[in-house]
Amino acid sequence: MKTSDFDYDLPTDLIAQTPVEPRDASRLMVVHRATGQIEHRIFRDVGDYLRPGDLLVLNQTRVLPARLWGRKVETGGRVELLLLKQHDERTWEALVRGKGLRPGVRIQLQEAGRRQPSLPPVTAEIVAETDAGGRLVCFEQPIQPLLDELGVVPLPPYIHQPLADPERYQTVYGRIGGSVAAPTAGLHFTPELLMRLRRQGVEMAFVTLHIGLDTFRPVKEERIEEHQIHTEWYELTAPVAEQINRARLEGRRIMAVGTTVVRALESAAGGREPAGESCAWRTVSACAGPTDLFIYPGYRFRVVEGMITNFHLPRSTLLMLVSAFAGRELIFRAYEEAIRLRYRFFSFGDAMLLL
Repeated sequence: MKTSDFDYDLPTDLIAQTPVEPRDASRLMVVHRATGQIEHRIFRDVGDYLRPGDLLVLNQTRVLPARLWGRKVETGGRVELLLLKQHDERTWEALVRGKGLRPGVRIQLQEAGRRQPSLPPVTAEIVAETDAGGRLVCFEQPIQPLLDELGVVPLPPYIHQPLADPERYQTVYGRIGGSVAAPTAGLHFTPELLMRLRRQGVEMAFVTLHIGLDTFRPVKEERIEEHQIHTEWYELTAPVAEQINRARLEGRRIMAVGTTVVRALESAAGGREPAGESCAWRTVSACAGPTDLFIYPGYRFRVVEGMITNFHLPRSTLLMLVSAFAGRELIFRAYEEAIRLRYRFFSFGDAMLLL
């Protein structure tokens, strides 16, 4: 399948730069896979499409304040770091900006937005270059407990203005730090909406998948099957696995909030099936570790029966995932309608419910 099959033209003024207030006031496009019908609602109406007993699965990750600034100890040159993945207690993989950032260079970090430092100086050393062009950075002490003082929450590269409140790029239920990007489908929920859904009889479960920066990178290979997808760490606990399996055995729907939840659930069910294997539903297993599951058209879903998602970048693995779930033709018809009706796209944009 060609990567160009997942390209489309988007007017730049439809890329949302700021979030809608309140969160659940964003628009909601409802797409019915069986009939091809498309409806237009407001996100707070999502409960009209959920049934008592549905299991809504959400990603409880939080975005780390992973963007750091500092100066080279030897020359004073400016350095910017974007932490991507923790390798051990003190070593992180990072993207870097600055001159001459070779192995052996030492960096002294600066506290974000503070003229008077409140922490003792923190230093780090670049210890290696990565195959992808990043760096391995070893801090003199564990850095994650200091990130609230030293760092800021990174925003996607297509958002060009800072947020007045960084919490607006977090979900209201996120509690486990580890991502460098938000699970944006969950940004539309308010505490009040979640409570209303619970009262309606919708059950909820929480998984964790820490999102990496590669989620924003377009696929560059000509054939999508040749693309090596990024690896992300996820966890599905034993009680949550039991909750999901029980819901399926009782004939209740599993509704994923976001593509990250889809990847976690389908990975926990075994991922892409070997040739000749039955495509029947499987139970999910408790697990914690990396997943490199790449979902594109032709994939047979084993767990997820409905999905809440945002509108995704052209040529992205996320657009390929939703096309696998609802069919490329239907998804592209929905995107054409969204552009015509001036829906807002990407992280702070509007939402889509796939049923």
